[in-house]
Amino acid sequence: MVYFIGAGCGDPDLVTVKAQKILQKADAVLYTGSLVPKEVLSWCKKDAIIEDSQEMRYPEIFDFLKKHKNKIIARVHTGDPSLYSTIAKQIDFLQKEKINYKVIPGITAAFGAAASLGIEYTIPGVSQTIILSRLEGRTPNPEKLENLLACRHSSFVFYLSIQLLKNLKRKALEMSYSPDTPCWVVEKATWMEEEIYKGTISTIEEQVQHIKGVALILFGDFLHQDEKEESHLYVSPLVKELERLKKQK
Repeated sequence: MVYFIGAGCGDPDLVTVKAQKILQKADAVLYTGSLVPKEVLSWCKKDAIIEDSQEMRYPEIFDFLKKHKNKIIARVHTGDPSLYSTIAKQIDFLQKEKINYKVIPGITAAFGAAASLGIEYTIPGVSQTIILSRLEGRTPNPEKLENLLACRHSSFVFYLSIQLLKNLKRKALEMSYSPDTPCWVVEKATWMEEEIYKGTISTIEEQVQHIKGVALILFGDFLHQDEKEESHLYVSPLVKELERLKKQK
């Protein structure tokens, strides 16, 4: 059995209990060395076969999975396996080889960053939609940036894009976003080395030019954290009725 494990976004304590139990019994472990905290591997058995996939290509990864198919394999990815992890291609291989697998979810960096910042992505009257994407560089994005930014009342989180921040700034200003629209960067969310930078779409680039590694870009008015209307979940029926009558006038 191959277990695809989401190791979370950095803090090893954010690994799920289920993932920890699998790591404790895994016979073979393949992990993404540049992104998965080494502390996660401390739960592995002393005699477990542990290899780093950082320098591997697909054929080498497939060889590892096939070689150890009769063992319990933990394929450890950063964050949650459903985002930017390439598990689709790996699962396709396992299905063709008739090797069983399961996916164990993890905490993605967008949610780790929100926790560190103490913010909510869904602000009543401001945004009820979260867009997780990446800016197009060497890796193409089938959805054009202007199409994403046309969803103005959304909360944007861009992965793997810190070197392309200039492109976001240029396109946002071209589309008449206010230069004062909040734009924050969280470097290595939840890691011990985590750094937070707060600015606007016109100022943030100067603050983060030194960042070369893992960082998230958060963009949009939701960062003001200012509700434009009361949440109906917690408002009394009387207040709701008064609001309805006020709108009718």
